Amino acid sequence: MPIISGKNYYNGMEQITQLKNVLSYIKQSFVGKDEITDLLGISLVARENLFLLGPPGTAKSAIVRLLSECLEGGRNFEYLLTRFTEPNELFGPFDIRKLKEGELVTNTEGMLPEASLVFLDEIFNANSAILNSLLLALNEKLFRRGKETRKLPALMFVGASNLLPEDEALNALLDRFLLRVKCDYVHPDRLQEVLLAGWNMERGTGEDRPVITPEAIMALQAASRSIDLASIRKQYIDVIHSLRNTGIKVSDRHAVKLQHLIAASALLCNRQQAILSDLWVLKYIWDTEEQMEILAGIINSVIENSTDEQAHPQAFYNSVPQPDEVMKEVLLLRDTWNTPQLSFEAQNVIKDKLRYVQTRCDWIQNPEQKRFIQQEIEGLWQKMLQLN
Repeated sequence: MPIISGKNYYNGMEQITQLKNVLSYIKQSFVGKDEITDLLGISLVARENLFLLGPPGTAKSAIVRLLSECLEGGRNFEYLLTRFTEPNELFGPFDIRKLKEGELVTNTEGMLPEASLVFLDEIFNANSAILNSLLLALNEKLFRRGKETRKLPALMFVGASNLLPEDEALNALLDRFLLRVKCDYVHPDRLQEVLLAGWNMERGTGEDRPVITPEAIMALQAASRSIDLASIRKQYIDVIHSLRNTGIKVSDRHAVKLQHLIAASALLCNRQQAILSDLWVLKYIWDTEEQMEILAGIINSVIENSTDEQAHPQAFYNSVPQPDEVMKEVLLLRDTWNTPQLSFEAQNVIKDKLRYVQTRCDWIQNPEQKRFIQQEIEGLWQKMLQLN
């Protein structure tokens, strides 16, 4: 069944192809960044914001910059925030001519309010002077200054930082980014590919850059809203309850918005209906690094039985857990369990997490490592039972 009916069907297919060509080009330019690239594409179609976490030199800025260069005719805005960044630097200064006439009107030419794609590096350097305006822009896609209010044309906001926020006041900023992606250094085995791709980019020897217009992206955003989610809604609700019981916060607002990501995954697979594997996007809603492995275990256990050939390529990527990461989680749970005066609610959360870690352990391929970790898990269960 076509995604876009009637005479617009072929145009819709062409727009999907254009976006896939752009994403493929970025993957070829940045080795080992397929996951990030595909999630940028999902965020674009869903019109939701994405946050990149990673150390300097992991190509966070370069990937977003190349994506913005592939937006033909789009006005893109990039800024490195500091503690001293002022509103004028992001939103533009007041129009002097209008000010002389007694009107407070912002001159937004070339600034954030006119951009199709916005990239804010080191976003957690945002100070109180710009925080409220940023929160409104990120959440509502609105710019408000005095009596002036306007809708923003931004297709997506991308934020980046080397570290997660420690100040609770800045947690509201992270909350406005629905998807969160870890950007690490490429595996040493692929260093030669990285060097060759980087050398070709700097020499300009790569293939002609594919492009897509902001209007085409907006058409895909509109098309994604017509995706049928009925077939997976029950499983989706069950997953949200499961995440909440495990201690991973999913607000009602986020639960509604996450449907946009699921629909975007279906659309980019040329489907009008969501399938179980489209829930893969829920692996990227963590608040802390410790939640990454837990989320992967929970979501992979839900979608592992899906064998649909039309699944998104990233749905089952890297689904086999790393033994050291599983062991690290077991030790963390053990240390937390040993915390003095642990509340009954906290004990239940630890038990839920341990069940999911135990499920992940079943997928470990090395039998010796698997057996050792299972023994550690069984020992922790025995300790929990003794307390009861």
